[in-house]
Order: sequence, then C-alpha cells, then structure tokens
Amino acid sequence: MKKDKNVKAEKKAKKAKKGGTRAYRVIYAIFSGIVGFLFNIKVVNGDREPDDGGYVVCANHVSATDPIALCYAFRKNQVFFMAKKELFKVPILAPLIKVMGAFPVDRGGSDVSAVKTAISLVNEKKSMGIFPQGHRYVGVDPRGTKTKNGVALIATKTGADILPCYIWRKKNKFKLFRRTYVIIGERIPFESLNYNPDASGEYARITDIAFDKICTLGEEFEADLKAKKNNKKNSKKDNKK
Repeated sequence: MKKDKNVKAEKKAKKAKKGGTRAYRVIYAIFSGIVGFLFNIKVVNGDREPDDGGYVVCANHVSATDPIALCYAFRKNQVFFMAKKELFKVPILAPLIKVMGAFPVDRGGSDVSAVKTAISLVNEKKSMGIFPQGHRYVGVDPRGTKTKNGVALIATKTGADILPCYIWRKKNKFKLFRRTYVIIGERIPFESLNYNPDASGEYARITDIAFDKICTLGEEFEADLKAKKNNKKNSKKDNKK
C-alpha cells in the first residue's frame, strides 16, 4: 500500500516537473492558440526540444514578447525567466508573470538572490531561459551586440546543457500578426564546452560559444528564406516563358 502511494507521488511529481506547474499547464492550454495567432508564431525544429528538463535555453532578444514566444515554442517543459523587479509591482501583470514562471531580478546591480533561484531551478531539472544580450536590441544584427555572462554562469554552476534558439522577425522588429519564427538549435552538451574552473575568462568564452550558435541559427535561416524566395521568383519567370 505504501509502495503504491510512493509510485503515485513520483508519477505526479514527474508530470508536474515535465509540463510545468498545474496553473501554467492550464494557462498554456487556454491561451497558446491565441498567442500563436496574434504573434503568428511558427516553431522550426520543434523536435529538438529535449524530453527532459534541467537545461538552459538562450536566445537573441528583440522584443518584450520574446519570453512568450519561447514559452509557446517549448511544449514539453516550462521555461522559467528572470524579469525586472519593477514588473512585479504592476497589479494585473504581476500575478500573470508569476504563474508563467518569472521571478524578479534587480537589473541595477548584482542580484545574487535571482542567480541562486536560477541555479536552484536548473538543479531541480527545470529549464531556465536567458537572453545573453541582457536587454532588447531592436532592428539590429545581433552578431554585433554586447553580451552578458549569465548563461555561462548558470551552466557552469549546474553542469547543465545549453540549448540555443533564434527568434526571427522581419527586420528584427516585433509587430502584431507579423510572422515570428522560433528556431530551436542543437543542444550543446556541457561536457563539450571543456570548462576549466581555474582558467580566467571562461564565462566569456562559453557565452561567446552559445551566442555564436544563436547568431548562426538566424543567419542560416535567413539564407534559407532568401533561397526559397529566389526559387519562387525563378519558377514564376519560367512559367511565363
């Protein structure tokens, strides 16, 4: 009898861990279709989303809606995010972003508490979302922007794999109903990063590796889009002849 209770408890915990909290799953089920329609989101390489949690999702940052786009794209695991503490003072918004898995961070300084929360989440086999650029860069090529070392810090403290993603929008600008692509990249095993805790500059080196993967995803996707457009133009010309 006791064993049956333990088995049921374990199954319940696994289910909650995999799909996220119960409140999150309910909200996702209700609103994911609406979000997908309003933001016109298409997920590329959705099969690359791992079945298990405990990894760090990192992506380029164009819009305040980017966390929503990533949450929409990741259907197997809830992705948790840091959000600036000021948002948690907004009456209607605060409870909503809490349910979505956001927790406050003080961007004005070094927020040790927020970092500890992120590390704890990943250690609990939950997935943490981080934008290496630190803040939004609208309408510019992310390749030339500055980055912060949060993704490397969380990965090295937990030994977690990194999953690079690229959020593609025309001219790197968000607009309601404009197509948003979320491209999921190949998982970067932590062991492949060859982290040396005694070496200097390791956080920056690992961040550069992850961000290069992110930018490459976007560049390759952009090239594929251009190639498809050119093929369509050429086929129309051939049909006219």
